Amino acid sequence: MATKDELLDELLKGYEKPEDLLGENGIFQKLKKALVEKALGAELTHHLGCEKGKKPEAKSGNTRNGHGKKRVKSSGGEMELSVPRDRDGSFEPQLIKKGQRHFDGFDDKIISLYARGMTVREIQSHLKELYAVQVSPDLISRVTDAVMEEVREWQNRPLDALYPLVIFDALRVKIRDEGTVKN
Repeated sequence: MATKDELLDELLKGYEKPEDLLGENGIFQKLKKALVEKALGAELTHHLGCEKGKKPEAKSGNTRNGHGKKRVKSSGGEMELSVPRDRDGSFEPQLIKKGQRHFDGFDDKIISLYARGMTVREIQSHLKELYAVQVSPDLISRVTDAVMEEVREWQNRPLDALYPLVIFDALRVKIRDEGTVKN
């Protein structure tokens, strides 16, 4: 096995500018894609109960059945993943669920920007500028509408008649005592 330095040198081979490392097609994006695909493969291995290339011990008849393509939006931009499938379609990935089009945490970013008073168009422009991801105004509206009911409930909750309050106060004064200054 290669040492850590040799592995890093291999990864950084051809690095010339920051975009090669952090850009939409940079090393970090490629590593993220590879890690997610490996994790999805491991989930399928766990689901089937056998390693790739080996027959399942149980006579379920369910085996690996190639890969499907899926485009996912993330904080690093959009990437196309190769998601493994099983023959009977019972595999439900947990990392990126069926029908999910963006990584967890992406909605939190949208809500955070909305909470800071940005409009839907400003959020759309901001996400495109930062993450090179084109997000539809409809997606932003759906994400913000999903939390608006909870926000309204919290704003309209009944307030208690009395709230206990503890106040600490202090006054620090320097004094001279026997030729020395003390607090």
